[in-house]
Amino acid sequence: MTSDVEKISELDPSELGKKDYWENAYKLELTNYADHGDVGEVWFGEDAGQRMVNWMSEHPEYILPGDAILDNGTGNGMLCMDMAEEGFTNVTGVDYCQEAILLAQKIRDEAGCDVDFQVGNILDKTSPFFQKKFKVVTDKGTFDAISLSETAKTDKLTYIANTASILEDTGCGLFIITSCNWTEHELTAMFATHFKHLETIPTPSFTFG
Repeated sequence: MTSDVEKISELDPSELGKKDYWENAYKLELTNYADHGDVGEVWFGEDAGQRMVNWMSEHPEYILPGDAILDNGTGNGMLCMDMAEEGFTNVTGVDYCQEAILLAQKIRDEAGCDVDFQVGNILDKTSPFFQKKFKVVTDKGTFDAISLSETAKTDKLTYIANTASILEDTGCGLFIITSCNWTEHELTAMFATHFKHLETIPTPSFTFG
């Protein structure tokens, strides 16, 4: 019998799955920020990140303000800063793109937020952040980008295993993901080897016709 994961088709590779695409994108956004204070693109829009932050703040039975939180693939760091503004005090944002981290640090310093930003890659366990355990890991687009790489099939498995490995060993760690490439059913199936689905954060939907 074919498993649910085996039924899921791989996505066609895209420029969005290549590191040099993001390096060039964030070089441009660094220039734009220096020229006129534009923080750059907020992946999936600001509302998507705010829904994640709102859910976290509304569930103190799962997440306390001082719990260690990692934003994986933080980009310009806006999700981290939204979490800090909501009162979360132990937030780390990582990205494999040095230019993204430089941009996030500049925006953070201007805003006066207390967030730690560092270069790191969830696919590389030599990254410094693997030395720490986190109560919560968030992802707003990183798994989607990995899914568009030339080596997506193996990289997705590494991503899932590595994400599980950095969560606290208490069995109460949380992984919160926003995706536009995968359905809820597909995500649940792919992550089932290491995670149990807890809840789906409601998102607006539209019906046409």
